[in-house]
Amino acid sequence: MKKIFLIVLIIISTISNAQIFKKSMFAKKPIINLENFDKQRLHFGFFLGFNNYDFKIDKKIDDKEDIIVDSQMGFNVGLISNLRLHEYIDLRFEPGLYYGQRNLHFPHLTDEVDALREVKSTYIHFPLLLKFSSKRIGNIKPYLLGGVATAMNLSSNAKSLDDNSSDRFRMKKNTNFYEIGAGIDLYFEYFKFSPSIRGVFGMKNELIPDNDPNSPWTGNVASMQTRGVFINFAFH
Repeated sequence: MKKIFLIVLIIISTISNAQIFKKSMFAKKPIINLENFDKQRLHFGFFLGFNNYDFKIDKKIDDKEDIIVDSQMGFNVGLISNLRLHEYIDLRFEPGLYYGQRNLHFPHLTDEVDALREVKSTYIHFPLLLKFSSKRIGNIKPYLLGGVATAMNLSSNAKSLDDNSSDRFRMKKNTNFYEIGAGIDLYFEYFKFSPSIRGVFGMKNELIPDNDPNSPWTGNVASMQTRGVFINFAFH
């Protein structure tokens, strides 16, 4: 997580120190860039970004030892379709590829191999979002967004007959999320740049239990739901 914020700070610092950014964004009478851009009924773009996936784990017996989730930074890439519904409301479809990894540590297992499971996830993510924008001030326009998404995990191991006893962690292939976030539109001479941050919360249990109901890895797990943070940098 610290790496993500460090990268964001570097990018923001670089942009804010550029002379063109100062003149076009913060001058008393800024030159209005792309004045009619948001009046388009439909426009497209793309995004690049970072993610940090985690798990919300519910246990069957609370007094047993916790599973420790070590979240790793991943990356995102995708496309944007934006439909203007109202002066301040847009409907957005942002299909993308999200790669991430979570390392699960099982402290109650003494063997180092058994005590670690690397859970790699490759989600094809399909979110449908509503974007609520404020009034544009010069070349800046903040916004909030929220919606729902469905995703397919290509690295789920859902069809595998092996389980954790064979070092194979299994998850369900399809899942659903709800998302909430915020961002800011920055209007430059030739394009619109939109950094955003959002929280993503799974709505269903993704865990496929081991074949043994008393498994030391999944026996005490009632559910595992994905949650995470996305930081995206969009270009329109």
